[in-house]
Amino acid sequence: MNLNLRTPIAFFDLESTGTNIATDRIVEISILKVYPDGKEEIKTTLVNPTIPIPKETSVIHGIYDKDVKDAPTFKSLSKELHQFLLGADLAGFNVLKFDIPLLVEEFLRAGIDFDIDKRNILDAQKIFHMMEKRNLAAAYKFYCGKNLENAHSAEADTLATYEVFKAQIEKYVGEEAEDLLGNKLGIFENDMKKIHMILNEKMVDLAGRFIFNEKGEECFNFGKHKGKTIEAVLKEEPSYYDWMMKGDFPLDTKRKFTQVKLRAFNQR
Repeated sequence: MNLNLRTPIAFFDLESTGTNIATDRIVEISILKVYPDGKEEIKTTLVNPTIPIPKETSVIHGIYDKDVKDAPTFKSLSKELHQFLLGADLAGFNVLKFDIPLLVEEFLRAGIDFDIDKRNILDAQKIFHMMEKRNLAAAYKFYCGKNLENAHSAEADTLATYEVFKAQIEKYVGEEAEDLLGNKLGIFENDMKKIHMILNEKMVDLAGRFIFNEKGEECFNFGKHKGKTIEAVLKEEPSYYDWMMKGDFPLDTKRKFTQVKLRAFNQR
């Protein structure tokens, strides 16, 4: 079907050096501009981020430092891109949480105030999550092909979950599991330990405030210290421990934080 447009709409996607809006940079941008008369115009270009692309990120999107060393910087493209997007609504998949914030940051670094206040923002991911339910009844219908009777009865939900889990194993056994960023997590097998490792490999505490990094070190997964190891933060800002102990954090999170602190102390 044709979209009912009053103004142009720009569908776009970014590839970047990482997921930190403040410090990461765009390495590729593609914009499809659709006009009210149905005309379509697309622009796609590699971008020199002016900083190294981490190898683990390159593995995901296939863009390496050598691919962008002669590409234009975002600053050199900024005026052209700003003009191309002028007056257009913005659309994409997960654009509200990542693509638009990163794009705005890049424009600001180039000295351009990219105003989104008067644009319609259309996020296909939000529609997907809003309209395609992710509850047990939907999973039961998808995996087992049956309607869930007596939903929210503890026994009915328990039995349905068992059926869903068995159907998932049957469906995905032998397939590679990936996280939302495309990182490979392992092959699905009918093995509970291996499934646990795929689902919870990075988990330190149950609330997800801490996770393991690639070196197996416990790291903060929130706040101003996100990405830093717990041991590094304890050295850099010892008072942070007291702040968390007094804060409204789960007891399990506090317990894990204390365990790491004591381990670090005993290793001195």
